[in-house]
Amino acid sequence: MTIEEAQSIIDQWIKENGVRYFSELTNMAILTEEVGEVARLMARMYGDQSFKESDNSKELADELADVLFVLICIANQTGIDLTEALKKNLDKKTKRDSKRHKNNSKLYPQ
Repeated sequence: MTIEEAQSIIDQWIKENGVRYFSELTNMAILTEEVGEVARLMARMYGDQSFKESDNSKELADELADVLFVLICIANQTGIDLTEALKKNLDKKTKRDSKRHKNNSKLYPQ
């Protein structure tokens, strides 16, 4: 699935199943909550926190998909083409960082 297809599929899903988009501010709050869920799970899977009983059924892929879903909702309702936005963002990063990371001695093991 392309990003463009994902934006279209989610828009259709909202219209068929979600009645309407939540407000941009509500979606921002939901996005923050979903990113928090990813952070919580990452801290347990890869960090030093132990799992709680309520975390045992959580899957990282599902939590990341929740983040992506809400992010796409925000893009759709604000008229942002994420394909174009990502292309422009990668171009900006390439111009800014193409040599910086290669010259960063901290990124190379000693």
